[in-house]
Amino acid sequence: MTMHTHTPPLDRYAVSGGSLLSVGPHSGPRRAQRAKRDWQPAKAPLARHWRSPWLVLALCGILALAVGSGDRVQAQAQGQAVDESGAPIFKVDPFWPKPLPNRWSMQQVTGIHVDHMDHIWFLNRAQAAEGDEIGGGDKRIDCCVRGPEVIELDQEGNVVHAWGGPGFIPQWPTALQTVIADTKGFVWVAGTGPQDSILKFTREGKLVWDFDHRPPPEAVKLPENNQETSYLINKGRFQLDEVANELYIIQQKRVVIYDASTGAYKRGWGGHGMPLSEISNERIPSYTWTGAPPPDEKNLVPDLHFVEISKDRLVYVGERGQNRIEVFTTEGKFVKEFYVSPNTPGQRVADGCGGLNNTKFPPCGTTYKLAISRDPQQKFLYVADGTNNKVWILDRQSGRTLGSFGGNGRYAGQLHWINAIAMDSKGNIYTGEVEQAKRIQKFAPVMASRR
Repeated sequence: MTMHTHTPPLDRYAVSGGSLLSVGPHSGPRRAQRAKRDWQPAKAPLARHWRSPWLVLALCGILALAVGSGDRVQAQAQGQAVDESGAPIFKVDPFWPKPLPNRWSMQQVTGIHVDHMDHIWFLNRAQAAEGDEIGGGDKRIDCCVRGPEVIELDQEGNVVHAWGGPGFIPQWPTALQTVIADTKGFVWVAGTGPQDSILKFTREGKLVWDFDHRPPPEAVKLPENNQETSYLINKGRFQLDEVANELYIIQQKRVVIYDASTGAYKRGWGGHGMPLSEISNERIPSYTWTGAPPPDEKNLVPDLHFVEISKDRLVYVGERGQNRIEVFTTEGKFVKEFYVSPNTPGQRVADGCGGLNNTKFPPCGTTYKLAISRDPQQKFLYVADGTNNKVWILDRQSGRTLGSFGGNGRYAGQLHWINAIAMDSKGNIYTGEVEQAKRIQKFAPVMASRR
């Protein structure tokens, strides 16, 4: 949680009586429901942290502290400080990155990826650009102009490559969502619009392959069909598995896998590992939020917001409609599930969720994006929660919530509608914000020797 010299820390969350977890293919939703009921705010205050001598301040007096409860776990970065619960501690770098060149404006950061050279790639989506951000093309104002929508930064925050945007190529995505730079020198970009697809570029921005699988125009109006694999209405949220040369695409209520060279369909599954033939094409029922978790649901609950693959070949799928992460093998066998801030209204709540077009309510759901820690064992999961505006820190093996950092706001170290997260090999975390926040932030590990 972000701390300021003038503002006391807020509450913390903990798992009461054990992990928020359902393990194994036969554990089922009943055990998960019991686990969700056990999750509640911890009663212990945080005032003692505020007075503790190990409080570390960043240049501007801001420190992102991971706070929570659970068993002590070794820190992700070697020598990194942890709190009493074993959650790694981070501090914001308020001067990273450097201002973009050429008067380019920073826009909605919908996706971030750190490549094998520790370069940071991000999407600079200008769908919600305002006049004072892009109105400087005719020198009417000093700042600014619309910049490229794919930008590569080095570790110092300098721009290395920048390209893309409306008109860059005819197929340029209209609703950018994902960017991935692979180890072979290619960059994969995708959007969530019906006619958007997954595009493969060189690092310099030359298109080399189009996944296609675009639907016929009339398909957008047809009922949901989780059994259809020849075309996909939404391909914007995907993951590249370089080990098997496969694309993992999440959409509707399923995970579907395609060959990353030919685009041929290979396999797919739904919630708890069910085959595509068993996935319901009916709308998941909404529910009235009363402060409790969403009702149990065996299907994957839209919107599905991330798919990540760990080094030990487990597949993590985030369900924003259920505040849940389901874990599978790469062949689709269900392994376990756990919840992230489960009492937060899920995206299928009946009374509505906020957004750019609805300011009456706050947004809903907690599992926006995921970064898996880069230590050999990948001990931690860092979950970007754009509703509570936090990064939750989970123990990867148990699913226990150890702590969090962030908090709603626009000061350095705070977060507003976080929608992207990534980690480099040094343990730095990078976050991206959408809506009107429109920025990247860097959170560096706090070393124990500097506490």
